[in-house]
Amino acid sequence: MKSLRLILSNPRYFAPAWVFASLNIWFGTWAIYIPSVKERLEIDKASLGIAIFFLSLGVFTIFPLATRIINYLGVGRATWYGVVSSSFFAFFPLIAPNYLSLIIALFFFGASNGFTDISMNTLVTEIEKEDQQHFMSAAHGFFSLGGVLAGMGSFLILLIGNPAWHMLGVIVLVFGINLYFRNHYVHLKAAPVEKEGFSLKLFRPLLILGIVSFMVMGGEGAVVDWSGLYLQEIANAPEFLIGSGFLAFSVTMTLGRFMGDAISARIGSVKIVALGSAIAVLGYLAVLSTAIYAVIAGFGLIGLGFSVIIPELFRIGGKVKGVDSAQGIAFIAGAGYSGFLTAPPVLGYLAENFSLKTSFWVLLACAVLVLLATYTLHRKN
Repeated sequence: MKSLRLILSNPRYFAPAWVFASLNIWFGTWAIYIPSVKERLEIDKASLGIAIFFLSLGVFTIFPLATRIINYLGVGRATWYGVVSSSFFAFFPLIAPNYLSLIIALFFFGASNGFTDISMNTLVTEIEKEDQQHFMSAAHGFFSLGGVLAGMGSFLILLIGNPAWHMLGVIVLVFGINLYFRNHYVHLKAAPVEKEGFSLKLFRPLLILGIVSFMVMGGEGAVVDWSGLYLQEIANAPEFLIGSGFLAFSVTMTLGRFMGDAISARIGSVKIVALGSAIAVLGYLAVLSTAIYAVIAGFGLIGLGFSVIIPELFRIGGKVKGVDSAQGIAFIAGAGYSGFLTAPPVLGYLAENFSLKTSFWVLLACAVLVLLATYTLHRKN
């Protein structure tokens, strides 16, 4: 919890951490109104899925450009411009008058969120290197906290009664806090890196980190999408417990990220990735036992194990010799988002043609592969 105290006591660290929270508050507020947007525009689930695909397309479109923009503007200004653009584009999906405008709005919302994501992770990496402080994991904890705050905002739906007014209030509040703290980071620039020519030896560590990111965020996406159905169909849980797996996953994810920096500083980034993947393996084994409360505890263990891995991958990727921090982080983030978006439908195909339990055996195998990959990372370190 040292890094959490650091963030809460020093605006230099709180400012970027609040950007992390902001990103998930904007996205989470949009997410809670997806059903109302679907109903207002009178579109079916397939059409809605295509529209959400364009949000993802916006994220992937900006990734190849993000590094050059960040290096040109400076990481502090880039993060601030990301905040401004995300605030601006968050409003339009909820006021889109027709299906085509919804697709366009979601594309630009995704692009602005993707740029902010790369910028803020690069910013934290640079501050960590400059100050010799660890707070990347806690910053990701603020991202998780932002999702919780957005979810709590769902209680305002009946009170406000208008999605656009709700989002506008969220944008004004979140943007105002960012505006107040922006001067603590807007001037920062990434430390110059002595670049090396492309070589397989240089690319290999990033490739390993990207593969790990793909599998871990794929696992996160799977738990988000399939935990309730698993409890219902495989564990035969009563209705009031169907959402408890995702809740356990979310709570331990948030807590783990607030504790992760202190553990990382003590044992190192590679070892904490190994520890996290080992905990996730135990979690999957508990889930596969199919006993109701063991399954719920298993999802909690998966959240705890995964909580520290992605922040550490960004921390490692931002320090690869001969590679810009923004470039390394963009590569890892792109691989991770690919896993988050593609794993659930692939696992859904497995569940449909074999069984949902088979899908979780595959996820267990991926967690074991992540654990084995840490041995290679340790050697490269």
